[in-house]
Amino acid sequence: MGLDSDLRAATVRRLRDGMANGVLSFPLTSFRADGSLDLDGFATYLDGQVATGPGAVFPACGTGEFFSLDEDEYRQAVTAAVEVTAGRVPVVAGIGYGWAQAVRFARIAEEAGADALLVLPHYLVAAPQDGLVGQVEEIAARTRLPLVVYQRDQVSFTAESLRRIARVPNVVGLKDGHSDLDRLQRLTLAAPEGFLFFNGAATAEVQARAYATVGVPAYSSAVHAFAPEIAGAFFGALRRGDDPAVERLLRAFYVPLVELRDRCPGYAVSLVKAAARLRGRPVGPVRAPLTDPSAADLADLERLLATGLALAADLATTTPAAPTDAVPGGTAPAAPTVGAAL
Repeated sequence: MGLDSDLRAATVRRLRDGMANGVLSFPLTSFRADGSLDLDGFATYLDGQVATGPGAVFPACGTGEFFSLDEDEYRQAVTAAVEVTAGRVPVVAGIGYGWAQAVRFARIAEEAGADALLVLPHYLVAAPQDGLVGQVEEIAARTRLPLVVYQRDQVSFTAESLRRIARVPNVVGLKDGHSDLDRLQRLTLAAPEGFLFFNGAATAEVQARAYATVGVPAYSSAVHAFAPEIAGAFFGALRRGDDPAVERLLRAFYVPLVELRDRCPGYAVSLVKAAARLRGRPVGPVRAPLTDPSAADLADLERLLATGLALAADLATTTPAAPTDAVPGGTAPAAPTVGAAL
């Protein structure tokens, strides 16, 4: 299945522009108390997310519990994401498992009107480089949508493998979750001009400055899923080079959040969803095999969230406008739209 070169160019341009001007949003999927899909809740929640101006939205990915959705639920979620965003930002839907199953989800996302696909790590097995490249090639041959490939866990590309997948017309970018900056630098140098990279580490803000040193300033933000005010405050401080503000946010909020996240497997999603519920967002519980946070951890999360929101509010009132020459591209944002309150 051929990729329309105009579609590819337009999608890459929209993603690049979005990545330069806002964090990448990975919305939660809403479930009811009985575990069923809450499509109305998801639409309401996602509309609030999009209103804050993220660079793109990635529905039904890791934070959106892709692994727990059946094909019909996936179709409903991606369709709702396309309808809610209404062209305001690109929609990049998650696909995964083995390539044959990934293609089934790719076709659903294409029919739903998604702009591109995020290829999540394949299921279970470790594989050699030829196999990792082959997985991407098999998917790319069966969809017209552009692909961003996610490397983490058992998926890790060498520079030569990156060159090979970058030659596939559909493949437009790489999300990195390994945080191996030596290896990532080799990948960025091996990639063709215009290839997209972004930081997909868990709680990516903690490593955002380090990623930027190897030419990867764009990042996904799990915090945006529940506190776009905090995510926006960090993005704005990072963008204008305000190291004291960045470090205040890291010390008071982001590093403690990582420490809380590390208390229990699966908290990278469970805490995010619990924090969204604390904000009154209609996202519901997580599905098994994830579990919701304990009462003690939830209390710690509530205190930490209050700290982060207070700090973001303080920074919003005390931060001077950035000079034009301090902003990439020469445009001075009074305040990044990604930080607007829901």
